Amino acid sequence: MNDYDKDSRGGGRGGAKGAAKGKDDKAGRRGGLFRRRRVCKFCVEKIDYVSYKDVKVLTPFIPERGKIQPRRISGTCAKHQRALQVAIKRARTLALIPYVTD
Repeated sequence: MNDYDKDSRGGGRGGAKGAAKGKDDKAGRRGGLFRRRRVCKFCVEKIDYVSYKDVKVLTPFIPERGKIQPRRISGTCAKHQRALQVAIKRARTLALIPYVTD
């Protein structure tokens, strides 16, 4: 009997039988802890335009390594994440923000 035979009967990898186990009692929780959903800083403060000139707004979204933080970590919405990314890249081009730190 090979792996293909196991998959066709539902007993092998990726079977649908074990996928629903234990999800009813911990719905919406990860690891037993409830995580509060982050809200977009720009939506809360009703900022429509993210300016590349405002370095104080941009620096919290760049860690010490110099990378742009992703949405899941920074908590920004998709619209503002795109605007933030463009603003950071423009500020780097004009040497307002460093590309990397030592």
